[in-house]
Amino acid sequence: MKKTIPCSLLLGLAVLALAGCGQSTPAGPTASAGDKQLTIGVAFETLQTEFWIAGLDAIKTELAQRKIRVLEAIADGDANRQYEQVKNLITRKVDGIILVPKDAKTCLPMIKAAQAAGIPIVLFNRPSDSLGTNTPVAVVADNLALSRATVASLVARAKTTGTRHAGMLILGDLGDMNAIGRRDGFEAAVKGNESVVDVVARVPSEWNQEKAQAGVVNGLVAHPEIDFIFTSSDFLLPSIVSALKSAGKYKKAGEPGHVILGGFDGDATAYQMLTDGYLDATGVQDVYFEAQQAVQSLLDQRAGKTATGNIQDPGFVIDQENLKEKAPRMWGANVKKHR
Repeated sequence: MKKTIPCSLLLGLAVLALAGCGQSTPAGPTASAGDKQLTIGVAFETLQTEFWIAGLDAIKTELAQRKIRVLEAIADGDANRQYEQVKNLITRKVDGIILVPKDAKTCLPMIKAAQAAGIPIVLFNRPSDSLGTNTPVAVVADNLALSRATVASLVARAKTTGTRHAGMLILGDLGDMNAIGRRDGFEAAVKGNESVVDVVARVPSEWNQEKAQAGVVNGLVAHPEIDFIFTSSDFLLPSIVSALKSAGKYKKAGEPGHVILGGFDGDATAYQMLTDGYLDATGVQDVYFEAQQAVQSLLDQRAGKTATGNIQDPGFVIDQENLKEKAPRMWGANVKKHR
């Protein structure tokens, strides 16, 4: 999911600051279905992290390559506003909708409205609660498997030290199914490895930097022996770094006192921390795969193909050893290059 972006930048990125919907023009000649150029509505709940900005850019690039027009809607964290934006897209008779909802429940009326209008809809990176046979396709990271693989790589690193480590898990907002999967992946990886990692602190964050920082500070005070940390999102890394610095525990891999540190997402902060030697590993969501699959699913639905079940992005673990090999596919590395 992640570094907070200044509001001034977000205003420049969000096409819909006032009306809620706007249109972008694809480069080059237009593609059409018959004589009609396709238009896809892209409704994001927020652009408050680098991941969502990278996701929006990847979707727009994918649509432009297929010569499909885009109508964007950014809800700024307001589920009611997003519902109105989706209804606006329906009124404008878009040919499909890619939706990033606030959570699994508030999107249900939006899905029902699109389906009632006969408009294909795909959820990007966040699935909905079940609507039975009407549950839409969601393109989502395999949060459990990718977190488990990432934490397993951290546990393997911890084993090489020959000592038992005190662990901390920073939880996400457990109203977000992604956060639940990441928590469960962590727990699955440490289970059976209690002789290597003893989890002494589980810190709630609700995806909030201040809450995360306070929780990590308090955890380090209560358990100064903590030397193994996994965060459910790279978005929270700045808060963790601040807390570690305050405790005198922010050391590079290989230095005495280094805290084994891992995350999930693959943002620009994580890339820089890997490059600098402070981060041991992170699970990378393949935003380019997710964008391609979301667009293709809409086109498949328009072609009459059955669309059921989630499309899972397996992602990949990037660490100090495979950084050069994997960085070209890491969206945070590419964001960094364009700064």
